[in-house]
Amino acid sequence: MAVPKQRTSRSKRDKRRSHDAVGTSARSNCPQCGAPKLPHRVCAQCGMYRGREVVQTDDE
Repeated sequence: MAVPKQRTSRSKRDKRRSHDAVGTSARSNCPQCGAPKLPHRVCAQCGMYRGREVVQTDDE
């Protein structure tokens, strides 16, 4: 069984973990109503996707 000979220092450990942080998700604005939405998703406010209404909303 492999066992490390030396203890990994805090600096070495933290350098390895530098890319593990969770980043922010990309946001875009709906072209119809301007509400922020995730790309390639139906707008939660107006129910539009790529110029077509695909989900009926209660707002209208």
